Amino acid sequence: MIIFKNQFGLVRSGWLIFLASIMLIVFQVLFSLPGVFLHRKIFDPGYYPWIELFMNGGGVIGAIMSSLLVWKYINKKKIVTLGLELNSLSMKDFGFGLFLGGAMMTLIFFVLLVTGQLSLKGSLFAPDLSIYSFTFLLLFIAVGFSEEIFFRGYIMKTMEDRHNSKWLLYVMSALIFSLFHGMNPNVSVFGLINIGLVGLLFSYMYDATKSLWMPIGYHITWNYFQGNVFGFPVSGTDPHGLYQITTENSAKLFTGGDFGPEGGLLATLFIIVGGFATNMYCKKRGSSSYESKH
Repeated sequence: MIIFKNQFGLVRSGWLIFLASIMLIVFQVLFSLPGVFLHRKIFDPGYYPWIELFMNGGGVIGAIMSSLLVWKYINKKKIVTLGLELNSLSMKDFGFGLFLGGAMMTLIFFVLLVTGQLSLKGSLFAPDLSIYSFTFLLLFIAVGFSEEIFFRGYIMKTMEDRHNSKWLLYVMSALIFSLFHGMNPNVSVFGLINIGLVGLLFSYMYDATKSLWMPIGYHITWNYFQGNVFGFPVSGTDPHGLYQITTENSAKLFTGGDFGPEGGLLATLFIIVGGFATNMYCKKRGSSSYESKH
């Protein structure tokens, strides 16, 4: 039937993405249940960060497993073809992504600080290291892999294999990425627009390098620097930063308020700056890779 298959006789990408999305949610819930049980039964605050890691991290690991299983057994493709090849170039891309994500969030922090839209409690030279600094690093590494494998790798490759146009790959990946974040606390319309915009940036990184490593790197440090270094909410979730900050209520247009910087105009600007930086890197990367082969 034409509703299920395209003109090439292949199952339409929409059905596969819908199935993969349902499985992702189911796996997330199932794998987070042990952590949820411990969270409810153990009340010693000293154990809380590890229980939170077990709970949230379990769900993220479940999501990774779900995406890889669907890709291998439903799409019938090798996992490495998602864009997870390991070589010197992909590790260079990963390093650039790590740098760029951290740099963009650092610039957002200092612009808000210098312009007085953000106040810092304590000294910039006396960060408050805690167990959260380590546990949430592990969590955000897992989140970076999980979300990029599904929203960029699975969705874009599934659509590409079914001969969808490139613009549709970008738009659908970013749109579904944004919609999934619509379930986050303190969500705002502007926040979802920025999530979609950074989704377009991740899609460009993936398409330009044919690899997931750059968007994974950017995703990890963008989240980690946002919440666990500078103390902003991360897509509406509570932070545990090296610094404690307060933002001006009158400056929500720029700070994003309770949703965090992703809900503010400043993030919009630096996501676009990140796009230009990525383009410059990829042009140099392309010429370097050509020269290394000749």
